Amino acid sequence: MADAEKFIKRNPHPDFKGVEASRPKWDESLEWKYTKTRDPDWKLGGGANDGGRSLEKNHIEIDPYQEGRPATFNYKLLISAIVPRPIGFLSTRSKDGESINLAPYSYFNMVNHDPPMFIIGVAGGMDRAKDSLKNVVETQEVCINIISEHYVEAANACSVNAPYGTSEWALTGLTPAPCTHIKASRVKEAIFSIEAKLYKTEEFESRATPGKKTGVLLMLEGIKFWAREDAINEDRNLMDPNVLRPISRLGGITYARTVEGLEIPRPDYDEMMSIENSKSFAKPKADGQ
Repeated sequence: MADAEKFIKRNPHPDFKGVEASRPKWDESLEWKYTKTRDPDWKLGGGANDGGRSLEKNHIEIDPYQEGRPATFNYKLLISAIVPRPIGFLSTRSKDGESINLAPYSYFNMVNHDPPMFIIGVAGGMDRAKDSLKNVVETQEVCINIISEHYVEAANACSVNAPYGTSEWALTGLTPAPCTHIKASRVKEAIFSIEAKLYKTEEFESRATPGKKTGVLLMLEGIKFWAREDAINEDRNLMDPNVLRPISRLGGITYARTVEGLEIPRPDYDEMMSIENSKSFAKPKADGQ
């Protein structure tokens, strides 16, 4: 994967430091805030909130297996379109206990709460498993850490193509802290971490190159949560976004800050139908609507 970076060309800037120097400084004053939705007065049947402008645009059809289209094109397209993505910052330990590993994965999400289930997508097959995948499969355990603003540079550094055996903990300066039920360490700087056990793996085979293994899905069951005390409420069931300050992945080398939110209550059908003229929108399902 390290050599593939040069082929993928994820970094669009030949002189990244020069481009970065031209940008505004990090705004430390930004605090989490709620805003109104774009159209607080939206009503049933209102459609998009852009006044129909999106309907004036045309779309192009893309065949992921079009002749001559490299698989990396699909990769770059999808990581720029399926956004923002949470990042699973994985801490693992080798089966013999002599090697520990830290690595960020943006093919990550939660898929269930009882039991707490999480998924991680790892590029490449079992036949060329990188440290994290090898460690999880062999030890059946992993710690998932959520990346926050205050250590995004250190977390990103863990994606470096360092030689095998090089410690990411030492490269980043992050601090290992003990877990309760697994041998892998959690990142002490992380505001939220999850001790997890391996539930199942699924290996994917290329459609474009049959026989080639292109990825592995890790299904992980959370068995212990760690939340920083100033970020969790008294009932221990809600994190404060202004303390968590989670970082997400966009396309290429772009990350995003989470400093603004909006609230939209989930509608109740009976209440919805009690609004004047609402029943005219309650129609049978049919093609084209």
